[in-house]
Amino acid sequence: MSERLPETEWTRRKSLARLVAALGVEDIRWVGGCVRDTLLGYPVNDIDAATRHLPAAVIDRCKDAGIRTIPTGIDHGTVTAILEDGNVEITTLRRDVATDGRRATIAFSEEWKDDAARRDFTINALYAHPETLEISDYFGGLDDLAKRRVRFIGDAATRIREDHLRILRYFRFATRFGDSWDDEASDACSSLAPTLKGLSRERVGWEIQNLLVLPDPAATLARMRELGVLKEVLPESGAREVEQLATLIEAEKAAKIDPDAMRRMAALLPAIPPVAEAVSARLRLSRSQRDRLVCVARRDMRDGEHPQALAYEVGRDCAIDRLLLTHADPAPIREWEAPVFPLKGGEIVARGVGKGPEVARMLQRIEKRWVAEQFPPRERVEQMLDEELAAR
Repeated sequence: MSERLPETEWTRRKSLARLVAALGVEDIRWVGGCVRDTLLGYPVNDIDAATRHLPAAVIDRCKDAGIRTIPTGIDHGTVTAILEDGNVEITTLRRDVATDGRRATIAFSEEWKDDAARRDFTINALYAHPETLEISDYFGGLDDLAKRRVRFIGDAATRIREDHLRILRYFRFATRFGDSWDDEASDACSSLAPTLKGLSRERVGWEIQNLLVLPDPAATLARMRELGVLKEVLPESGAREVEQLATLIEAEKAAKIDPDAMRRMAALLPAIPPVAEAVSARLRLSRSQRDRLVCVARRDMRDGEHPQALAYEVGRDCAIDRLLLTHADPAPIREWEAPVFPLKGGEIVARGVGKGPEVARMLQRIEKRWVAEQFPPRERVEQMLDEELAAR
């Protein structure tokens, strides 16, 4: 007897029924993550569909049904249907014609198995009928899912040569869905690790972040280092940094602080600002991400002595990162809002100090004292100003 997808909130959506009616019940299947995660009892956020229709036909049929579409990846067969309770990516069945490890030349197909055969892992190649919810499983994905096993479809090395990013995807999916390492996949990832150098740095950076934000990827990073994969994408990370990540994750758990990709990336790097700058540039991180890494790289074992002063200076996010990485308690700043310094330069000018750099220097000195005294009230700041003026 065939296995069926359990009915859930998303399978009963009226908007999806409209989409199925538009494309025809025998020409559309739910596929990939939404099927896999529903079987595991995980929440489903994104719905993907596969169809026999060519992209132009998908657009026309949706238009006739009053469903707006966006040709988000039409050259590769993907059209996004805009629905009131969540968009759906609809991709025409495909088969690979040629691959070079970075991109594939594809041809459209009418066979569900052709489409399944070009996917990466067996657990991602499960297709569900939109009405009966019967699951089509061409490569043993249901059994692998039941055994918490992440396995490439077919020969692992062949699949990696088709798309080198699958090396990093393997470690991410094995961390999220697997209970053990697949020997064939591990061997292929290790032997083909140097091919990661040919990938877009943005793609590598994004995949690393997706891995780091998982609940506990410490053992995975250690495994990647052991297999020679980590040195290809983050050569700055040695045994000390990998162990530092594991210690950080334990500190996050103890403090009940959610995972953060940049905090964990900082743990994987030496505490050297130029290194953080170089990694940020190489992985094409955003300016805010770069600033965060550089800020955390400036951490000091004395950061925990005055956590609120630290948070005032560098911001709460960076301060929490630095406290966790220096084995200090972030509790004093978890809910703390930095006060506003209660003195303006104009007040100093009004007291007889001429406009110019002296005003700025005096303001900085008073602010530094105010922080050191743990943010006393306005009256104390006025006393500080009197003292500074008297000392001129």
